[in-house]
Amino acid sequence: MEWKKVGVIIPSSNTTVEYEFNNVIFNSIKEYKITLHFSRIILKDVTLKDLEIMERETERAISELSTINPHVISYACTSGSLFKGPKHHEEIIQRIEKNAKVPGVATSGSVIDALRELNIEKLVLITPYIEEINKKEIEFLSNHNFTIIKSAGMGIVENTNIGAVTPEEVYEFATKVLNNVSGYDGVFISCTNLRTFEIIGKLESKIGKPVISSNSATLWDIFRKLKIDVRITNLGELFKDHL
Repeated sequence: MEWKKVGVIIPSSNTTVEYEFNNVIFNSIKEYKITLHFSRIILKDVTLKDLEIMERETERAISELSTINPHVISYACTSGSLFKGPKHHEEIIQRIEKNAKVPGVATSGSVIDALRELNIEKLVLITPYIEEINKKEIEFLSNHNFTIIKSAGMGIVENTNIGAVTPEEVYEFATKVLNNVSGYDGVFISCTNLRTFEIIGKLESKIGKPVISSNSATLWDIFRKLKIDVRITNLGELFKDHL
């Protein structure tokens, strides 16, 4: 069995990516040997100022992960890979590929690809963010020709508090936002520190439309870069027939 090593760069205060990704790898994938290896870059609050400071550590994290000879390196942060504009994710991927000589993934780019894969053009955006981050995300998605039918943020600044939001609370917030909303193709729940894997399938069943999250899109993109074909039943439409 071939060993696939995945490097993942996450904000230091992220407590969700490791939990959600490892749960899938350990419990749902038996046909491949995949290991995840993490490097952290400092972030306390999800603000534009703190995201800019965090990004300065990117090369250091890439250099660390390069020493394991990974097959792919992912920059697992949504707002941190879009706040500079519509090509921010491309810049981060180029930095990974230039320094590590392996394929790169950046969450905001993964989200774009996942939305297009599912033919979602008109979407509802749900985030834990404050308004300045929501504004940047709406601009980013709009610049990639998506229409935001409705958006709503939880207004949380401190990233550890985002990680403390339960999947049930995410589901309740999402269902309230989606109440009486029409004309949308699907839902995007943003932020790699927001726990969504336990409720994606449930939310899809309720609304009858595809749902992706930052983490589902990122993990899906990692699998694509690894060129592996897997079916994961509880992560929604994206993981059924789109790998």
